[in-house]
Amino acid sequence: MERRVGAVLGWLARGLALFGGVILAAVAVMTVASITGRALIFAGFGPVKGDFELVQLGAAIAVFSFLPWCQLQRGHVTVDILADRLGPRIKSALGLLGNAAIALVALIVARMLWLGMLEKFCFSPQDPAIGWLWEVLSIAEPFCWVEATYELGLPAWWGYALGSLGAWLFAVVALYTVWRSVNETMRGEAP
Repeated sequence: MERRVGAVLGWLARGLALFGGVILAAVAVMTVASITGRALIFAGFGPVKGDFELVQLGAAIAVFSFLPWCQLQRGHVTVDILADRLGPRIKSALGLLGNAAIALVALIVARMLWLGMLEKFCFSPQDPAIGWLWEVLSIAEPFCWVEATYELGLPAWWGYALGSLGAWLFAVVALYTVWRSVNETMRGEAP
C-alpha cells in the first residue's frame, strides 16, 4: 500500500515540479527580454511591463511547486556527520523525526497560505465557515478581490492560490514520508 501511494504522490509531485520548472524558465526568458529591452531603449524598445511583479509571482509558484518532489526524493539538506556512524534503525528513527518536523511545518505553511489567499479574496477567514465556503463554491464574483499588483493589476490571490496547490501537496507528501519512515524504522532499514 505504501508503495502504491508513493507512486501516485511521485507522479503528482513530478508533474508539479515540471510545471514549476516551466514557470521558472518563462520567468528567466521574460527577465532576459526585460533587461535587453532596457538596454535598447534608444532603439525604441523597453522593459517588460510589470517584470518585477511577474518575477515575484513566478518564483513563489516555482518554489512551492518544487517542495513536494524534493521531500519525496529526500532532497532536503541534512547533516550526517554523526548519523553516518549509527546503525540503520537509529538512522531511520532520526529520519522519522526530521520528516515529522517537516510535516508539521508543511501543514502550518499550507494552512497559512490558504488563509492568506482567502484574505486576499473577497472575504476574510473570520467569516462564518459556511459563508466563505458558499462564496468559494458558488457565488464568488470573478473580479472580486481586495488587493492587486501595482503595474499589471493582477489579483494577489492568484499567487496564493497557485502556491497553495504546491504547499498542500508538500504537506501530503511530508505526511507520506513520515509513514515511509515509520515502516523503515520498524524494518530496521537505513533511509
